Parts: sequence; C-alpha cells; structure tokens
Amino acid sequence: MRFLLILLNGLLLAFPLLAQKKNETYQLHINRAVSTDQGTSPIVVDGSIDEAAWQAAEVADNFWMVLPMDTSRANVRTDVRMTYDDRNLYLSAVCYHGDVAGPYIVESLRRDWNFGRNDNFIFFMDTFDDQTNGFTFGTNAAGAQWDGLLYEGSKANLSWDNKWTSAVRNYPDRYVIEMAIPFKTIRYKQGITRWGINFGRQDLKTTEKSSWTPIPRQFPTASLAYTGVLVWDQPPPQPGPNISLIPYALTGLTRDYARGIPNKSRFDAGLDAKVAITSSLNLDLTINPDFSQVDVDQQVTNLDRFELFFPERRQFFLENGDQFTNFGYATIRPFFSRRIGLGGVPIRFGARLSGKLNKDWRIGIMDMQTGRVEDMGLNVAPLPTQNFAVVALQRRVFARSNVGVLFVNKQSLGYEPILDKPAYSQYNRNVGFEYNLASANNLWSGKAMYLKSFQPGTRDNDAVYAGNLQFNSRRWLLSGQLESVGKNFTAEAGYVPRRGYERAMGIASYTFLPAGGGIQSHGPLVQSTYFFDPAGRQSDNETYLSYLFTFRSRSTFTGWVATDYVRLLQPFDPTNTSRETLETGSTHHWNAWGTAFTSKPQSLFTYGFTTRYGGYYANGTRLNLTTDVGYRFQPFVSLAVSASYNDIRLPQPWGRTTFWLVGPRFDVTMTNTLYLTTFLQYNEQQKNMNLNARIQWRYKPASDFFLVYTDNYLPSFSPQIGQDVPGLFAVKNRALVLKWTYWWNI
Repeated sequence: MRFLLILLNGLLLAFPLLAQKKNETYQLHINRAVSTDQGTSPIVVDGSIDEAAWQAAEVADNFWMVLPMDTSRANVRTDVRMTYDDRNLYLSAVCYHGDVAGPYIVESLRRDWNFGRNDNFIFFMDTFDDQTNGFTFGTNAAGAQWDGLLYEGSKANLSWDNKWTSAVRNYPDRYVIEMAIPFKTIRYKQGITRWGINFGRQDLKTTEKSSWTPIPRQFPTASLAYTGVLVWDQPPPQPGPNISLIPYALTGLTRDYARGIPNKSRFDAGLDAKVAITSSLNLDLTINPDFSQVDVDQQVTNLDRFELFFPERRQFFLENGDQFTNFGYATIRPFFSRRIGLGGVPIRFGARLSGKLNKDWRIGIMDMQTGRVEDMGLNVAPLPTQNFAVVALQRRVFARSNVGVLFVNKQSLGYEPILDKPAYSQYNRNVGFEYNLASANNLWSGKAMYLKSFQPGTRDNDAVYAGNLQFNSRRWLLSGQLESVGKNFTAEAGYVPRRGYERAMGIASYTFLPAGGGIQSHGPLVQSTYFFDPAGRQSDNETYLSYLFTFRSRSTFTGWVATDYVRLLQPFDPTNTSRETLETGSTHHWNAWGTAFTSKPQSLFTYGFTTRYGGYYANGTRLNLTTDVGYRFQPFVSLAVSASYNDIRLPQPWGRTTFWLVGPRFDVTMTNTLYLTTFLQYNEQQKNMNLNARIQWRYKPASDFFLVYTDNYLPSFSPQIGQDVPGLFAVKNRALVLKWTYWWNI
C-alpha cells in the first residue's frame, strides 16, 4: 500500500501543468463611473439601468449554452455590464425570457436558495486570478440573494454572509438585476488590474443553463478554471480603513423538563470584529460568540458503524475556512471546527488571521478558547478549559495546483485527571502535508497527503498516508483512491471516524449524450471499495453498479445494484439502538438493489423518492423507502415534507425493527429580508421529536433580528417508568431566544 502511495505521489508531482488560462480571450473591460454633479453615487440600485454609467459600460453578451448541450450559443439572451466607484463594484444583468411562455420559476425569497429550483443569475469573481478561490453573488428572478465563498476551484460555501445590496425589477419580456458589492466586503490584491470573472444564467422554463465563457457540461459554471478576464482601467480602489464591528445581544428563556430544571432566563452579549490588515488579509476576532440562530441539523436514521458528519454552519468559522477544514478527505479531516464549542461548551474568545499574502501564498492562523464545564453528566469528569490552535500555509504551484502544511493543537489547560472518572487528554496534535493537483483545463485532479498525530503515550502506528487521482472528461469519469490510517492515529479536533485500516477505491463511469429526444444524458457507473485491517486481511468490500438517466426536463432516475461483505472488527448492534450486538470477527454478506428519482423543478409540485431492498447483517433483510414532496406558492410560501421508513428483519434477539423519520418544513418569505421558517423532525430511532421555528428580519444589510423557538419531545416514552406509553409526548426541553445583531463599518 505505501509503495503505491509513493508511486502515486511521484505521478502527481511529475504531471505537466503549465498552460495558459483556458478562456483568456474572453475579456470584459470595466471603467470607473463618474459621480453626478451633486457628488452622489452614479448608480442607484433599484433594478432600473437608465443611468448614464450603464449606457457607457461594455456589455458581456452572446452567452454559451452549458446544458442541455455545451456545443452552441445560448438561446436565452443575457446582457451584463459592470462599473465601479470609490466604494462599490456594480453589476447589472438583463435576463430576457426565452420562447417558452409563463412566469419565472423560483422556490421562495429565502437567501442562498437551491440553484436547481430557481431561475437565476450568478456571477463568479476570482479576485486573485489564481483559479482556486473567489466569491460568488447572485439573485433569483424574484430578488432573493445568493452569496458565498468559492474554494477548490469550483465549490461554493453558501453559509458565508456579508454586506451588499441588490434589486430586481420584472418586465413582460425580461427581469433586470442591479447589485452593489462594497470593496470592503471582498478581498483582493492591491495594484492588480486583472480578475477572473464569469457569469451564469439558469432559465428553467427552457431548461437552459448558460455561461458567458464556454464551459464543458461536466463542470459547474462556478469553475474558476474557465473564467474570463475582468480588465480594470486602473487598479481597483483601496477601501480605506476597513474595520467592522458586529455586536449582538440576546435574551431568552430555557427549561429542561427531563432533568427537572425550571424556567431559566438568560441574557448574553458578545462581539465579532473584522479588521482588514490588507485588502487581501483579514483578522477576525470574537468574544463570547453565540450561534443560537443557526439552522438545525437535518436528522438521519443512523445504521452506520461509525460517527456521522454534519457540516459547519456557524458564521465565524466560514471565511477562508476551507484552508483549515478541507485539508484531507471527507473521512480524514485533521481539523473539524464543529469540535469547538458545541454541546453546551462555551467559547470564550477567538481570533483568526486568514487570506492571501500574494498571488501564490495563502495563510490561515486560528486560536479559540473554550470555557470549563463542570456538569458533564454522571461519572464523567468536568471538561477542562481547552485551547484549539490551527496554522495553515498554502503555496500555489504550476497552473492551479498547490502544496499545503497544516498544524493542529488541542490543549487542556489547568487539567488534573480524576482517577475514578474518564480522563481527557492533556494534548493532541496533528501535523500534515498535502499536494493538491488541479490541471489548467480541469480534467485532472488529485491529492497526495501525509498526516501524523502526537499525544501522550503513543509513538507508533499514528500516521496517515493517502492519495487519489481523477480524470473527468465530457464522457469519462475515472478515479482511484488509496488510504492508510494507523490504529493509533488520533485527531481529537478533527473528523476521522475510522482508524486502523487500509482502503482502496476505484470509480469508472461513462456518459452517453443523445443528439435529441427527451433524454439529455445517460450512462453507467461502477464503484468498488475494499478495506483491510492492520494485518492485511480484508474487512469490508462494497461493489456498486448504477445507471443514471437525466431527462431534458431536468428530472433524473437512477437504478442500482450492490454487493457487500463485512467482517466486524468490534461488536455492533445492527439496529443502533443499544441492544444486543453481533460478535467481533463475525462475517456478513448480502446483495441489494434500489432506485432514485427526482421530478422536474419547473413544476409547483415537486417530488422525489428512493428505494432500497436486500440483505443485511446476520442474514437479515432491510427495506428502506424515502420520499421528498414539495409545493410552492411562489414566491412567498414553500412547503416540503421528507420521510424515511426502514424495516429491518433479523433473527432473534432483534426480530423485526421499524424506524420512521419524518421532517416537514414550512417557509414563508414575506419579502427577501423577512422570513419565517418552521422545521419539525420526528426521529423514531432516537426517540426524539424536534420543533424549530425561526423568524429572521434583515433590517439592514448583514444586520438581523432573530426570534427562535425550539422544542424537544420524547414521543411515546415516559422517563418516569422507563418504557413506551402510546399517545404520550413527554417534553424534554424548550427554549425561546430573541437575538439582535448589527454590522457597523468604521
């Protein structure tokens, strides 16, 4: 295994990557807009582009089609203009309707909407022209905003939120968008006059997705490798002193029924600050942060042997967060910010310095301090004060590749272990190196990585070696990955759910592209994964074969078959409900099949389903049925219900076990700044019902009022008698929080 990884590393380093930017000839010239005679802004953001500055601006038009085909010009017309003044970057887009009659299609006025379910316009800025990191802004046809950070060349983190304004005005034959992006909102290098830029448009009525520059259909329009060039008439203006203070204050009531704690009032206040050290390097500070308004996680039925992953949603950890949290792979993350401050552990303060030193160097330094928690439950020692420190350094090489170094330190402060209670480690440290391959044309990508952990009492089998290589063309997707994780490797501030294994995985798929008819594309995919224990013996194998149909209406259908083999390396309850366990060393083999369908997004009524039936552990069977149903009264109301049913049949002592997971969601968006979201989740496996209702009023850009109500129940279970009682809903805990935030630019 290690010999193969060393060979793979050599292949990645030797791969030729020097090439000119793919869409260098697509250039849009941007010129300063002259202020009015009264000294006011030359642009009024109102969805009407009759100002003289717009008439003088160069036009980006004649877009290319990306879907359903990527070989011709777009049929739906889009005209884009850009200009700027001392404070803002301005953009206008005129989005003409196509030949298909009917109103625009949007899901709601909620921010950061689902791309596939909205008529929309988005643009992508590569402000360092490095084809790796950038910003994205856009709106749907009804005016709901979209903003995010771009990372790894094409991925967007929409949890990022910042200060900017926009307006959309609808006409019979078009809708018009105006945006103003403050220079203080984005990061860019002083003195450069070339940015990467691209514009994307989706028109669901005609099922057309288009882009200003030509982009192969297998890549998203966010691919920075395929941006054109925004040519400035002079270097973008410096934003001047760029300090933002973001205070918050909250009050609320909580009650813990399960533990007999009566109503308890709370009042908290804290402060975030953003200080631009340079136009490309930012210092973030936080004191006593609170994240009570963050969206709740969507629950799942967990039948896995290992810990599940839930993404970070807290704003402080997001800007340039990819440099910390995306080091490694999905299941080998030396740093995972959700380890900090969740589960009632208070964050006292923190600081993060992140951004670009120049076009080639990128840096990230973060330090967070949590408080001591005395009450961690029965027979558990108090959680000590802990410090989390992370340092990341990245160097661009070749066209779009980079090499990176990461250091993570989790340290318990003033900690004295108690002999008769579980102890916390004094420290845990990780050091890692990785090379990320990204070819100039985006066809080749890959990674080679090494990690080592340090903790008291461990000196061997504490390293990770991993690498992958992928080729993605219009028709072929070929990928291979190798991993070796030592049994003593530990990442207490990371996410590594499985240790002590070696893994080999291969994927191959082919896409057919019919010239006409109702099918846009179709093709097979085969994937095989093998796990081996530290002695080199096979412990797991899954081989999966699927066939995907994508229709021109944007609906999809997949059918699949799979075969699984598992040799348990530790006891496991196949129902994950703390019942009897299967023995270590027992072997299990089964076959299964399934389907998946999603309906076309143009309809007011949308739906989807998945099915799975086949074998399971101990010669049992498992049936899984899921469905997602939605209806919208556009653009103000969106209703959605998701449901999952599992029927597991095993020999005694388990017998038959069934689980329901139901999650209705209700969104009312009175305007694009006032939302009501209600989310109810019933999880039979966890014996929990959760209600979360949130009102958000964005009274100024990036400044909000939140009213949040949460409720947790123990359905059909009485903690007093310790058994199910039909019809009973025992309240576990409740909370009501009112929170105010204000974004103040100094």
